[in-house]
Amino acid sequence: MRTTSTFSVLFWVYEQRAKNGEAPVYARISVDNKKLNISLKRKINLSLWDSRAQRLTGTDAFSLEFNEFLDQEYSRLFQCYQELRIEGKLRTVENIKKKYFGEDGKLYSLEDIFEYHNTTCFSKLSPNTSRLYITSQNYVRRFIKKEYNRTDYYLQELDYSFVLRFDNFLRLTKSNTHKGNLQHNAVMKHIQRLKKMVSLAHRLEWINKNPFLNFKSTLEPRERTFLSAENFKKIETIELNSNRLVRVRDLFIFSCYTGISYGDLVLLKPDNLTIGVNGKLWIITRRMKNGNSVKVPLLKKAIAILDKYKNDKACEITQTLLPKISNQKVNQYLKEIAELCEIHQDVTFHLARHTFATTVALSNGMPIETVSKILGHKKLSTTQIYAKVVERKLGDDMDYLERKIERVEASNPGAL
Repeated sequence: MRTTSTFSVLFWVYEQRAKNGEAPVYARISVDNKKLNISLKRKINLSLWDSRAQRLTGTDAFSLEFNEFLDQEYSRLFQCYQELRIEGKLRTVENIKKKYFGEDGKLYSLEDIFEYHNTTCFSKLSPNTSRLYITSQNYVRRFIKKEYNRTDYYLQELDYSFVLRFDNFLRLTKSNTHKGNLQHNAVMKHIQRLKKMVSLAHRLEWINKNPFLNFKSTLEPRERTFLSAENFKKIETIELNSNRLVRVRDLFIFSCYTGISYGDLVLLKPDNLTIGVNGKLWIITRRMKNGNSVKVPLLKKAIAILDKYKNDKACEITQTLLPKISNQKVNQYLKEIAELCEIHQDVTFHLARHTFATTVALSNGMPIETVSKILGHKKLSTTQIYAKVVERKLGDDMDYLERKIERVEASNPGAL
């Protein structure tokens, strides 16, 4: 908490609101260069006001009484400031005004708004999204401890400088998921979650202004990585001696043939299976991420994986179509599989969804509108990112072919 602050009161006349030569008088309180005006609900004759002395110049009974009134108001305001100090509360112009009018109440903090959000909103969010908010909350805690040596921060204290400092702190923080510091998009996501907390506090009228109003958060477009047909085949066909690796590989390949994300895949139950309009087996579910309906006609290879786990004991316990393995373990085991396949690429489960869109679907002629429906995208423009990746891959492959032809012709003219 702050231990020192500057306090001052300026009495002034609102001349623009003068009527019949009389204007209202205000007190402008200042704390650490932050100002706020309070109407004193009194009017005076403009001709009697001395702006330098901030008092009336007359010697009549009204002028003497009014000047005494201003002295009393100054004492009241200063007393409000002192009481906040004694009570250990934040000394801001807003809190002085509240105390002046007898409206001073609870001072809310960042911990308060996170707790309110976690209690009231988590039931509407997916478990994964809830975990992301908790992660962002922990980053805020670490920042406050490092930057201010405190365990909490009052919402009324928040300003644009706090936002900029938090941004800088995140960029210098090491990532838990990859080598190096947090990348730009990760930083923006944490700041966006904090912004949502502060905006919620503003809507609840816990604060009078939102310090994020002038902060622009921008996400950099990410390259969609996926497995080439060759690497996909390596993972699909490699002989694995470990049961844990086989089960993870099955989950991964099933996702590559359906486009279903990890979070949705591990929740699939027998009720999600149905016979589609074509008389074949489909999966119907909703994306945990956005609630969009997803209908996936199943390929034979995907059905074969489901058949493999029909009588699996672990699946019977969880009542799911496929084994439930933690996301952390899945990604850990996928890296082992990639190493066995001599794939020099960061293979994570999310790569499966990208591989379905590119290597399995678009590259084999599936219309982009169909791919978009299967993936559960809200906008076709989201799916078009994959189409651009495929086009770029086609261009790269053609360039490679051209270079190969040139090398053959150079070494053996007329060979082609």
